[in-house]
Amino acid sequence: MKKFTLSVVTVLSMSAFAVAGGDIEPVEPEVVVPAPAPVMVEDESGFYLGVAYSREKTKEDYDDTLDTGTDLERTVGTGKVDYNGIMAQAGYKFNKYIALEGRYWWSLGNNDWDWSESYYLNGSPHGSASGSISDDEKLKAWGVYVKPMYPVTDQFDIYALLGGGNVRLSDNGGKWLDENDFQWGLGASYEITENISIFADYVRLLDKDGSSTTIDLERESTLTSTWDDTVYTINVGLTYKF
Repeated sequence: MKKFTLSVVTVLSMSAFAVAGGDIEPVEPEVVVPAPAPVMVEDESGFYLGVAYSREKTKEDYDDTLDTGTDLERTVGTGKVDYNGIMAQAGYKFNKYIALEGRYWWSLGNNDWDWSESYYLNGSPHGSASGSISDDEKLKAWGVYVKPMYPVTDQFDIYALLGGGNVRLSDNGGKWLDENDFQWGLGASYEITENISIFADYVRLLDKDGSSTTIDLERESTLTSTWDDTVYTINVGLTYKF
């Protein structure tokens, strides 16, 4: 009797479920998707110092015309000095695209002034000459630059230098040039380790012309001089980023 009663209850229960809505669908477990890990962005900012071997070159093109009243004597020439020197740099890198940098150059050893001249008298060629003067030429220069950079790869950058500074040239007779000018440069660097990089660049330190006129009343002559001074440097060195 108990078995019969249980069977009836079971049948009635199944019928009630069927009337209520049909099959019982299984409840799927909720899938929890973990949040993505935060992306770590490397901090590129920081101070850096560097030192380089520098090959420096000074060139002056000049044109002197002496008017004596009866003759017109003209001298057209070029003087050049090649220096071996050292360049020291210090800068701050804001990110991988921009930095602010200062540099200082000084030449080493004794340097000669190499020159060549052509002479004209009343417009006609009148000879030429060339030579070298042991005059212990020296160079000192500095500049401050904005340094835009482009990372070609994670280790290799190309960059420009845009700014200004001063160039001072002297010899045994004292200082003969002291000029401020706009300066620019182009270069590339390669990161050897996380802190040490090698670099090579070209920097134009000075490109300036001038003129003067001297009147000698006693000799009744006028000397007119024009010149164009250019100074550039090629640097190869190392930087250390703190």
